[in-house]
Amino acid sequence: MTLAQAKASLTSRAFIAHLLLLAVVLVWGATFSLVKAALRDTTPLVFNLVRMTLASFVLVLANWPALKHLTRTELKLGAAAGIFLALGYQLQTTGLNHTTPSKAAFITGLVVVIVPLLSALPGARSSASEKPSIDTCIGAALAFAGLVLLTTPPGSGSALLSGIGLGEWLCLGCAIAFAAHLLTLSHAAPKVSARKLGTLQIGFAALFMLATLPLGGRPHFHSSTILWLALLITAVFATAAAFTIQSWAQQHLPASHTALIFTLEPVFAWLTALLFYGEQLSPRSLLGAGLIFTGILLAELRPTSRGKSQLLPMAGA
Repeated sequence: MTLAQAKASLTSRAFIAHLLLLAVVLVWGATFSLVKAALRDTTPLVFNLVRMTLASFVLVLANWPALKHLTRTELKLGAAAGIFLALGYQLQTTGLNHTTPSKAAFITGLVVVIVPLLSALPGARSSASEKPSIDTCIGAALAFAGLVLLTTPPGSGSALLSGIGLGEWLCLGCAIAFAAHLLTLSHAAPKVSARKLGTLQIGFAALFMLATLPLGGRPHFHSSTILWLALLITAVFATAAAFTIQSWAQQHLPASHTALIFTLEPVFAWLTALLFYGEQLSPRSLLGAGLIFTGILLAELRPTSRGKSQLLPMAGA
């Protein structure tokens, strides 16, 4: 393979990684309200445990040949990713039970800012990753501003900051945990295959959720159509498939780029509500969506400090 062919292969994989992550975020956005509805019939930690257990079975069955020979390093990295993933979901789902979806989405969206800040630290950033450029930081700031406009009503900014309740604090912890999860994947992805990493992190997350189940109070599970539908969609599509894709895509994208793509989750959530429930976007929300896209395009397409485009195919090269 020539140097030109190698570069073309790398850019092609990066392009595919972006498309697959967009599909993942579409699924996550579409299921956000579904989980909120399902929590009427169960407690948050029980929902998470069943979801991750089902996802683990699916992944083990699909990836069993790749799991026969696991090294200690692979187990350690899978466990680290699984713990942060489980912590994020435990905090997010519990927080969602105590606050509104818009506030939960806004606060969870802080991961957009947390990842670039943490990845600026040499110990947090993987050796293969570049230090976030000024363009990435500006893009993250624009995306964060867009999240504020998209997910909060007019005049709610000061109230949100000064009146943070239990649900909001839990979602803030969730954002920190998810940021740590993304950075952990950036370290693990070059050392562990996507199939192994996707399976291990979900399996360890299920174990962590089982261990922390008593912290959620008295478990409750009332079987219903909406609950099982939510569990099926979130376990198979939003967890088993999604995190396998993320584990592979993380090998080809910086963690800060992954976090920026994740800012589209509330956009897809709003579009899903518009298509199925007729919920209209206000001018303020449309402006927020526009800022999110602008932030992503700025961080992805503008040249870095080294004078190279981060994603040449989308830039038309």
